[in-house]
Amino acid sequence: MAGSQRNSLVRWTLTAALGFVSPALAQSSIGFVSLERILKEAPAAQRAQKKLEQEFSQRGQDLSRMAEQLKNMQENLEKNALTMSDSERQKREREFGDTNRDFQRRQREFNEDLGQRRKEEFEGVLERANRAVRQIAEAQKLDIVFQNEQVVWASPRIDITDKVIKALEDTRAGK
Repeated sequence: MAGSQRNSLVRWTLTAALGFVSPALAQSSIGFVSLERILKEAPAAQRAQKKLEQEFSQRGQDLSRMAEQLKNMQENLEKNALTMSDSERQKREREFGDTNRDFQRRQREFNEDLGQRRKEEFEGVLERANRAVRQIAEAQKLDIVFQNEQVVWASPRIDITDKVIKALEDTRAGK
């Protein structure tokens, strides 16, 4: 089969398939939700974020001080390396290496702990958001709800994010 005939066959097949799918899609109700907005704007998500900031702020500040100390140690080494004795330079390089390894270890532990706690804190928010999405989808008789992170464009009239955020506020208030 020649290339142009094959292209024609492919075009015809796609056109026919879209012709069958289009009426089905026209009858479907579609919505989308922005998970990113929920995680930024929902009061439960904001509370979780504040809790994490409070829990990890001291360790973050300690790491910042340690990074500044490392920077000063490195600048001092570079500035004074030529005037130091070999033994003094080696001693300072060893101290810098030890401090740097300790910093790297602490930073890695901090990131792992923060990631774990973030996962724990936001799991509950996501579970409640998913329940709210299901309830809203059922109430509005939506056939499918997409997360907008996978949608290139969608009309604001099908965005249910504000309703989900409100539902999360209502569940928190005990309504």
